[in-house]
Amino acid sequence: MNSYLLSAFVDAWESYHDDRRWGLPRGHLWRKVIVMFLFFFSVVLFVQIDAVKERVVEMSGADIQDVSVVVSPYRICPLGAHIDHQGGIVTAMTINMGLLLGFVPSRDAQVSVKSAQFHGEVKFSVDEVQCPNKVREEPDWARYPRGALYALQNKGHHLTKGFIGFICGSEEHSSGLSSSAAVGIAYLLALESVNGNTISPEDNIELDRLIENGYLLLQNGILDQSAILLSKYGHLTWIDCKTRKHDIVYFSNLQNGQCQRSHGQATYKILLAFSGLKEPLIRNSGYNTRVSECKEAAEILLDAAGNGYMEPLLCNVDPVFFEAHKDLLKPNQAKRALHYFSENKRVKQGLEAWASGDLEDFGRLVSASGRSSIKNYECGCQEMIDLYEILLKAPGVFGARFSGAGFRGCCLALVDADRAEEAAAFVKQEYKKVQPAFASKISPARLVLICEPGDAAHVI
Repeated sequence: MNSYLLSAFVDAWESYHDDRRWGLPRGHLWRKVIVMFLFFFSVVLFVQIDAVKERVVEMSGADIQDVSVVVSPYRICPLGAHIDHQGGIVTAMTINMGLLLGFVPSRDAQVSVKSAQFHGEVKFSVDEVQCPNKVREEPDWARYPRGALYALQNKGHHLTKGFIGFICGSEEHSSGLSSSAAVGIAYLLALESVNGNTISPEDNIELDRLIENGYLLLQNGILDQSAILLSKYGHLTWIDCKTRKHDIVYFSNLQNGQCQRSHGQATYKILLAFSGLKEPLIRNSGYNTRVSECKEAAEILLDAAGNGYMEPLLCNVDPVFFEAHKDLLKPNQAKRALHYFSENKRVKQGLEAWASGDLEDFGRLVSASGRSSIKNYECGCQEMIDLYEILLKAPGVFGARFSGAGFRGCCLALVDADRAEEAAAFVKQEYKKVQPAFASKISPARLVLICEPGDAAHVI
């Protein structure tokens, strides 16, 4: 990776790609900063991709140049916790972690997949009609490729080709980062690719929602799949889950790869601190219970307002009406509704803070989101709450909250880039003191990770 190679790569980029593709300001130095990061990240990624391709070659006998790979990133949600299923506004960005699915088309309709993380081989035909409640004697992880087929069949897509594939992710570091949506999207993109289907990101969001709601019987919204399919490097994605409108917000005060320190600002990195709890969401009833409580609250308030004909979602309730009539609700229903309306407000404030480059204000809102998730939405367990409180005390942290549903997995934080290593060391030390049993389940080097923003899922 000598300077000549890097310079040639930058020059090629500048010759063939316009800045506006990234939504970035024009400028030679800024482009070199972005390209330099992408170049070195790509080298690491290509090594991983080659390893996945080799496994597909072993399984299929195909030539390595015929193997395609889905890159499906994990995501974080800085603001917009637990409101996507109620039609709220949410924010997200992908990170430079995720999973890879290598695949080649089958000669027939057969799908055959192996996993680096899980035992067994999943086999089925795309001719089979998929039923959500059918019990099969096969590995649990088979529900995701079958769910992808179910979603495509449900939307009328006729498939004739299967694929031979090998999927590789990070079982240890996926909890709370929407690994389930990343997996579902990977299988969707592979099935679409081998069958020649061209499906928009917006339509794939709906297809992955069908996997989760229709096949896995989870009552979550569209945040996770929207983030994975719509994100752009260096931007904050926002999605209005009621209207499905979405856009990206550029961190406007970034100049030449870093914030303006003359204005008291600093560069940031993403800190992920893992709890050691790994129970899958599909086996946790607490999530669906809270979704039901939100819908019950919406139904009561809409009936009281004379709008009982509307879908029972909190996005259809006037916030002023909620404040005036929240005494109609049971305590749990009132808490869930309070979280929804306060979180929706925090998202709107957060988008303004991000657009103006105000990490301090943005971080304060992220931490407030975390507190409301604990107090009003009542998610999380003691291990996750301990981790959240430790992050708030860590040096250089702008803000922190649970990542994902909050019942397992990890917490996220935005941290001053210059203090990221110091913050990570502090969190490791303190979490081991309060939760030694769970901290010991993860290797010390992987207990806290320092990440960068990522890009959208794609096939290469």
